[in-house]
Amino acid sequence: MNKLVKESVIVVFLVVLIDQIVKIWVKTHMFIGESSFHHWGWPIEWFQLAFTENPGMAFGWGLPGAWGKIFLSVFRIIAIGGMIWFLKWLIKNKDPKPGLIICVSLILAGAIGNMIDCMFYGLIFSNTGYAANTIAEFFPAGGGYAPFLQGKVVDMLYFPMIDTVLPEWVPFWGGKNFVFFSPIFNIADSAVTIGVALLLIFQKRFNIKEIVKEE
Repeated sequence: MNKLVKESVIVVFLVVLIDQIVKIWVKTHMFIGESSFHHWGWPIEWFQLAFTENPGMAFGWGLPGAWGKIFLSVFRIIAIGGMIWFLKWLIKNKDPKPGLIICVSLILAGAIGNMIDCMFYGLIFSNTGYAANTIAEFFPAGGGYAPFLQGKVVDMLYFPMIDTVLPEWVPFWGGKNFVFFSPIFNIADSAVTIGVALLLIFQKRFNIKEIVKEE
């Protein structure tokens, strides 16, 4: 096996494996809205597990309704297929830098990780509620909570580095609660974000413009 192919496979496998282990643990041990470490004090309270689910894209974004969910799932499948083709083409034809392959592999791994949730979680888990007695079951006797391609993405990473009430003199938002960083996301989302960020930072080193111009 080509060295770059092997590196790509390892990156994708490890990210997807860790992502799914964490998601399955959260899904089978926490209820929606439950959080941990928030009472431990600074700085641990900056890094919380806060379980939520979203029917759409990264960081809770998405399209409403069942058809919106199906559209996003089909779009993910097409995007994953495109990234796999691009990786194979890149390795075969362009002699790319290993860093470029790792970045694209991180994005691919993140897409696959969330796609697994959409494809299978509705089939293999019972529905999760907002209380301790509604924690999801793995392979429930009565079947899952949603059809194929309509599962919800499990999110749990929450980094509220600033959680305060703004002073009254602040225009428009005075007296209101302010949280930074407020999105709740998962390891797959993080892989995509890191991969894209590294591509932007090291685009000259990876010769991305030259690769695009040659085509």
